[in-house]
Amino acid sequence: MSANLSKPGTRRRLRYAMVGGGRDAFIGAIHRHAIALDGQAELVAGALSSSPDKARASGRDLYLADDRNHGDWQALLADELRRPAHERIDFVVIVTPNHVHFPVAQAFVEAGFHVVCDKPLVHTSEQAEALVAAVARQGTVFGVTYNYSGYPMVRQARAMVRAGELGVLRKVVVEYNQGWLATPIESGGNKQAGWRTDPSRSGAAGALGDIGSHAENLLATVTGLGIDSLCADLGALVPGRALDDDGSVLLRLSGGVRGVLVASQINTGLENDLRLRVSGTLGTLEWCQEQPSQLVHFPLQGPRQVLTRGSPGLHGAAGRASRLPAGHPEGFIEAFANLYGGVMTDIRARLEGRRADPAEADYPRVEDGARGVRFIERTLASSASAAKWTAW
Repeated sequence: MSANLSKPGTRRRLRYAMVGGGRDAFIGAIHRHAIALDGQAELVAGALSSSPDKARASGRDLYLADDRNHGDWQALLADELRRPAHERIDFVVIVTPNHVHFPVAQAFVEAGFHVVCDKPLVHTSEQAEALVAAVARQGTVFGVTYNYSGYPMVRQARAMVRAGELGVLRKVVVEYNQGWLATPIESGGNKQAGWRTDPSRSGAAGALGDIGSHAENLLATVTGLGIDSLCADLGALVPGRALDDDGSVLLRLSGGVRGVLVASQINTGLENDLRLRVSGTLGTLEWCQEQPSQLVHFPLQGPRQVLTRGSPGLHGAAGRASRLPAGHPEGFIEAFANLYGGVMTDIRARLEGRRADPAEADYPRVEDGARGVRFIERTLASSASAAKWTAW
């Protein structure tokens, strides 16, 4: 049961806390901007860094009250549990390096709080299964920020596939290519590169966990297909790097569909090139994150069609995810905000003792995060196996 109960009909802004995301962090500010976009929630508490002094300084930057600005997440949780139910946070957002996800998420879920956690969810499938079980036991909301699933045209692609507009699926190709780790910038003190290339903080995977997990989720979100088997080739192409910075994976998906997944951070000069192609007996769809407002449809009969965000005739899921009139750019933060909108819709419904409309409470769940962890583990195991290749 949630640690923060409310009477039906109560109207107020939700309250949230953040763990991580303080000074010098990248993603914490993105989450805060996205949550603020719809004016539905406010940041009231936090433990914003692993350094107590930096955590408190970061909280002061964001005007947190002194008594809710904590030096560590344990103090944050203890303080929330001491407070009367009507003063407590409604949810906590975890935006730390990967190794901190599990202990924080587990503790807050067990205490009855709703949670939103960055990806990849945790380090191991055992941890993931423990979280899934805890969420089911407590009946709490748990969102995982696979933010690309919040783009309107990704939701349009999902609706078209599910409606059978591509016919029987045959082939899916998803690529996530970046170039920011083409040189060993972690050795020069780059904070983001430092923890992402450190096995003790990132986990057993590098690029596969950081961006490959997004690619797997995008494939699963749009097609609804599971992975039956895979064949992977991962490597660290920058000398001296401990974790993979490049990977290619052949996929055999449910229903006999074939797939390819690429996750690479050493493609010099590339920025954030996430792209998806889904082909069926009646047509193909293509979407690219760097041009997120366009979805290209190649029907079997007829000319190529460029579908655009906000235009007439789109499926309802795409329309609900669009915020501005056609032709006005929407992007990364709005996609994040769409996920948070789904999470907060679900939280409000539970606070009011009702079930949310699934079409409105549209966000990746803890089960999606757990599947992503299993994907990482099985891909690593395949890449380490000498049996996967046939010699020429």
